[in-house]
Amino acid sequence: MHPIDRVVAEVDRAVDEMVEFTADLVRIPTINPPGEAYDDCARFIGNRLAADGFDVEYLVADGRPEHSARYPRVNVVGGRRGGPGPVVHLNGHFDVVPAGAGWTLDPFGGIVRDGKIYGRGACDMKAGIAAAVFASEAITRAGVQLPGTIEISGTVDEESGGFAGVAWLAEQGRVAKDRTDYVIIPEPLDVDRICIGHRGVYWFELTTRGRIAHGSMPFLGVNAIEGMGHVLEAIKSELQPVLAARTTAMPVVPDGARHATININGIDGGQPVGGIQTPCVADCCRAVFDRRFLIEEGFEPTRREIVALIERAIRAMPGLKYEMRDLMIVHPTKTPDESPLVGALDAAILRILNKPATLVASPGTYDQKHFARIAGVSHCVAYGPGELELAHQPDEWCRIADLVKATKVIALATLDLMGVK
Repeated sequence: MHPIDRVVAEVDRAVDEMVEFTADLVRIPTINPPGEAYDDCARFIGNRLAADGFDVEYLVADGRPEHSARYPRVNVVGGRRGGPGPVVHLNGHFDVVPAGAGWTLDPFGGIVRDGKIYGRGACDMKAGIAAAVFASEAITRAGVQLPGTIEISGTVDEESGGFAGVAWLAEQGRVAKDRTDYVIIPEPLDVDRICIGHRGVYWFELTTRGRIAHGSMPFLGVNAIEGMGHVLEAIKSELQPVLAARTTAMPVVPDGARHATININGIDGGQPVGGIQTPCVADCCRAVFDRRFLIEEGFEPTRREIVALIERAIRAMPGLKYEMRDLMIVHPTKTPDESPLVGALDAAILRILNKPATLVASPGTYDQKHFARIAGVSHCVAYGPGELELAHQPDEWCRIADLVKATKVIALATLDLMGVK
């Protein structure tokens, strides 16, 4: 048999093991926040990699503020070196969001039924980690000699920005453009789609400050909540129509996310509601905003536009002041056109699924931002099992058939990048 056919056959033989491994990962409740069971999950992955002949490292982001003795930020990286060819790095985050309400089964039960694996993180993205691990194992079992190196990492905190995970590894030089050629992140984007990047993110906090006064004489004060209302109205009437008219050339999905957007994440002002009330004019109001900007917009123009809008809005209230605080800035990221990585995945998808791949971009962000901007690895994409719409949902699941298909595609693409076709 051709080496590629042997690899595909080994994936088929390993289906039960893949399902069991994914279910076991789901049963480790790596909830973020606060960052539970990270060490347990890192070592579970590391033990599997070691059994497959990887050299394994446990890398603790002890310099990050998220790290603590109670909730250590433990990342695991394994490497298996063959010849002098390219280094292909497969990365998956193992933290998951809280289960939330609405489940009809145990969110950390790792339940398998009706051709699906259920549980928080089954889709996003523990099935993806399993696909990376078993893609490598299939290559080993098929007896294919690696012309290059495979690295597999399990990292933390992607759901909260990835700063103690991939960002920290990149800052330490553990992943870098001079030692890492290609990166595949098996996020759940559907098995026939390759994700080549994402929009930008600008989270900021706006505080309006007025002047306190007696509630029976509000005309003697300046109400900060009312001032925030002027800003919110300006966003609705002035900014949102402008953003809705802007469209990116990147293939962002779903279609609505091809436009620039802004969302009000939260608001807090005046007295706590529900306690003992006192008659006061609110002298402070805070709100957090989530502005998603397009690669065509750029960050600095995006911020200047917001500042100008706020200053226009508060002119209606003499005495009102404001402060802005940047919370998170993520620049848009896009894989280079004609990247060999995209070509290798496209060819593998065509071979396994008998259909060409669709190129998409993510409406949100994922760890490609850190590989590209900090590590300098531009040839990075997201490709993996699972449906994006199921991420963070109650009764989250991943279809076993998609796990198998994605594992085959990742294995074949990895070998293609190393020259085995």
